[in-house]
Amino acid sequence: MIKSRSTYTLFLNLLLPLVLLRLLWRARRQREYLAHIAERFGRYRQLLPAQPLIWIHAVSVGETRAAEPLVRELRQRYPSYRILLTHMTPTGRATGMALFSDEVVRCYLPYDFPAAVTRFLDYFRPAAGILLETEIWPNLVHACHKRGTPLYLINARLSEKSLVNYRRIAPLVAASLREFSGIAAQSDADAVRLTSLGATAVKVTGNLKFDIIPAPDAIACGARWREQWGMLNGGSRPVLLAASTRKGEETLLIEALRKADIADLLLVIVPRHPQRFDEVAALLEGAGIQYQRRSANTALANKTRVVLGDSMGEMIAYYAACDVAFIGGTLLPFGGQNLIEACMVGCPVIVGPHTYNFAEVTRLAVVAGAALQVDDAVGVVHAARDLLANRARVQQMAHAALDFARNHRGATARILDLIRL
Repeated sequence: MIKSRSTYTLFLNLLLPLVLLRLLWRARRQREYLAHIAERFGRYRQLLPAQPLIWIHAVSVGETRAAEPLVRELRQRYPSYRILLTHMTPTGRATGMALFSDEVVRCYLPYDFPAAVTRFLDYFRPAAGILLETEIWPNLVHACHKRGTPLYLINARLSEKSLVNYRRIAPLVAASLREFSGIAAQSDADAVRLTSLGATAVKVTGNLKFDIIPAPDAIACGARWREQWGMLNGGSRPVLLAASTRKGEETLLIEALRKADIADLLLVIVPRHPQRFDEVAALLEGAGIQYQRRSANTALANKTRVVLGDSMGEMIAYYAACDVAFIGGTLLPFGGQNLIEACMVGCPVIVGPHTYNFAEVTRLAVVAGAALQVDDAVGVVHAARDLLANRARVQQMAHAALDFARNHRGATARILDLIRL
């Protein structure tokens, strides 16, 4: 059992060869993992701005999108500062570029080796640091604490499954949690779990993702797609979106849809990870299903049964283009994905049984009438079929989704009240 930072650091050093192998392995499918490797070990070359930096760490795509309202408000409240945005994945970095262009400084956060962390902090010298969701890196947290750099854990969430895992290294986690300058939890349940691990003075501020304002051009793009996809021989065609699907879920959905045989249905599949785009295309080809890639940007043929959403940064448009959305990662035990984006554009939601990563927001959405939770792929298809046959129910859920998203805004302002520079 790892009880101390010294043991943890020794373990990290032993894992270093595997860390490098993992980078190479991931680069087989996503070449971008080979770029900026030196940054992952705390070595940087970019020119630094003259202004002091407020540092925000957003691991990947979801966290980067969640950070958007906070970045905007921090820039307004502290105009003499620049934002440093760090990531761990190429898709997170690309999302940051798409959202903020050159408005922020960006790089990879180094792995949690003491020397790499020291180089990172020496180079950028942030006035304060903000980590999103469940990023608890003991050496990084301790280094900031030792330097007197305020470090906040915000939009923090901790599932029951993660709690069990963290309890195996409870002394190490407790020491790290106590060194944060402040912790902002998404929900009461998250706060209770964090406190049970040793966190002190945890505040419940809500979920930043509710404060995201959908871009008007993304909604307009979705409306254009809906018009194009919905036409079949002059009539209206129902559109079911399978959003952020994980490996194995596409097969389950396709089999269930074949048995249900929903007339004229267009299924739009958007895999969670871009490295799976070709894999899902091969699955559709092997099943003899007529499909088109979104990236081809061609008119939809009448015989097309599936659109493969092989594009990044367009999820809002996908939600705006469908009648009903299934949220991936919930049919198989992956813990689910964020359903807030769907609700904020008034899209009725269906989720499977595995929602432990987003348990509270899913529960609230179901209670609000914005979402339906089912047991399996057959349940997803039956729920979608019933909704698509009942336009009044779809409209009712759409209004409930919009109200649900609107009623839970305000996390950004509460988090800003917590941060001190």
